[in-house]
Formats: sequence, C-alpha cells, structure tokens
Amino acid sequence: MTGPALHVAVEIDGDGAHPAAWRRAAHSPDQLLTRRRVAQVAAIAENAGFTLITLVDGALPPGASPDPVGRIGAVERAAFVAASTSTIGIAPVVPVTYAEPFHVSSQLASLDHISAGRAGWVVTEEERPEAARVWGRPLIADAAARVRESRDGVEVVRALWDSWEDDAVIRSVATSRYLDRERLHYIDFTGETYAVKGPSIVPRPPQGQLVVLGRPDQVPAAQLDVALVEGRDLASVATAAAAAGTPRVFAEVDVALDTPQATAAERVADLERHAAWSDRGRLRHIGPADQLVALLGELSRHVDGVRLHPLVLDEDLRVLSRLVLPALSERRLVTRPLLGTSLRSALGLERPANRFAAAAVAAQEDAR
Repeated sequence: MTGPALHVAVEIDGDGAHPAAWRRAAHSPDQLLTRRRVAQVAAIAENAGFTLITLVDGALPPGASPDPVGRIGAVERAAFVAASTSTIGIAPVVPVTYAEPFHVSSQLASLDHISAGRAGWVVTEEERPEAARVWGRPLIADAAARVRESRDGVEVVRALWDSWEDDAVIRSVATSRYLDRERLHYIDFTGETYAVKGPSIVPRPPQGQLVVLGRPDQVPAAQLDVALVEGRDLASVATAAAAAGTPRVFAEVDVALDTPQATAAERVADLERHAAWSDRGRLRHIGPADQLVALLGELSRHVDGVRLHPLVLDEDLRVLSRLVLPALSERRLVTRPLLGTSLRSALGLERPANRFAAAAVAAQEDAR
C-alpha cells in the first residue's frame, strides 16, 4: 500500500551537499562553474523525471571555507537552465535578509518569463556574518529581525508581481500604445526598515505568482505555497507537515546512496576525513536505493513532495535517476512533468488572480 503521488525536487548546487563533495566529483575543479556542467546536471534531473531543481546561492568571500565556495549566482544559473530545459521546474534559493526585494522581484519575474512559467523561489535567511560584510550591510544577528526581513521581503516581492495586471501590456502598433497605465499599480509598502512604492519594471509573471517555497518558521505560512519541513525521523516530519498550514508540504532529505564502486557509508567516511557533513536536523538516508524508495513511499503518506540533497551530485544523482525515480514511477508514486505545464500546474496549484484587478471587480460589484 502506497500513498499519493510524490513530487521530487533535488538541490543541484556545487558538487553536492557535503562540503568536501568536490573531492569525489567526476570532473576537474575548474569545470564546476562552466555552462556545460550546469546544463549536464540539469539535463540528468529533467530526463529522470524530477519535478523541480533548486539552486542554492550564498555570499561568502574566497577563503571563508577550506573547501571551494566559488559559484555563479543562483538566479543567473537558473536562467541558463531555463533556456536549456523544457519541463522541469527551476527554483533559485534567494535570501532577502540583505538583498533588495525590488530587484529580487524583477529577477524572479524575468526568470518566469524565460522559463515559460516553470520558475519558483526558495526563500531562506542569511545568518552568516561574512555574508553581511560581502553585502556591505549591518549584520542582522537577531533571529526575529531576520524573520521580519523575510516576511517583509516576500510581501513586497509578491505585491510587485501583481503591480502589472495581466492585460497591462497592449503592444498596439496602430495606436502607438505599449502599456495601459491604468493597469499598472503602486504597491506603497512601508515596513520597519524600508519602503517600496513600485510598480515593477517587469510585466506580471506567466504564473501570476511564482511558486514560493520556504520554512514556515522563517516565513509566515500564509506567504508560502510550499513549506519545507525537517525532522530526523518520519514521526517528526509527519508532525511538522501536519502543522505547516500551507497548500503543499515538502520534506527535506539528505541522501547518500550505494554505488557500484562503494557503499554509501564508505563514501561518507571518505569525505568525513576532510570535513563534517553538517547535521541540519533533516531526515537522512545513507544506504541502498531500494531502501530510499521505501522511505519515500512512507513519506508520501505525510507530505506532497521531498527535496533531496545528494551527498555528491556526480555519484548520487545518477543512482537517483537510474534506480530511484524509475522505481517510484513503477509504483506510481511520481508523475513526470509535462511539456507546456507551469510549475504551479505541476504541483496542482491554481494561478492566483491579480489582487488589483480583483479589488477593482469587487468595487464595481459593491457599487451596483
């Protein structure tokens, strides 16, 4: 007996979830930031049938870690992946602890246009002091203050996505009109630390609102489409999922799989000689592929999806694509995204109405 269909996302940043993953990568270190590498990983994930890929971002200076930290920005990589894929969802991880929400909104709306509606946004906090220095901003050390910045940032970004109504763009050569200014709106947001007036400089995204994912302890559930929940065991995940209060819930799962060359335990031990695999409080699977399939089957009773964090991408992603996703498909536990389907549609989420257009309709009805 299995649960309902499961959406499977995978984090593809760098060489894997382990800080020393680059030591087991199948490519030389100088290939990590090449477009060929990014396209190859995305193609494997798309061909395997993953619903979504996520790309972590971060702002740490060189030398902040004994392992490589160089990366291309998550939104830039996501845009490249969008142009080289056709069905898989793409969600960069973009904190708004220090970033300007106006610019984040424009970048993500542009990504949704480039991907024809396959974009999402993973909202996180940036709590590392080094990141504040890179941004040239005062450190936000207080946890409540970081939650406030995330809350306000998501509110501003979502409002800016609605600041253009769907039919604001006219593009009429005959009348020399490109925009209907009546359908552009100021959002007039004033928070505790900044104000934003708007409107956006990018038309409303194809999805209306991108799919927003995040932890409900960092972002209010009302602002999320997908809650990312953690727990070291099934019971903890089930409890967190039941309390999430969001339309969809994904469990975070660290993954290290047996390969033809070495067991998962051997691979972890090899990397642990160089650095520790941080315990983030997530469910963690270290072992054979069939046991992971069984675990995901159990999780499908409690969550709508999972986001997998592979130990080493070059090793684990191939096992996932050859053994795990096909087995889940045989058990009808996953559904492959279809060409022309938006990420919202793939997740069973409705396209939201524009708040300003809806308000105008409501005002007209009240006036009757």
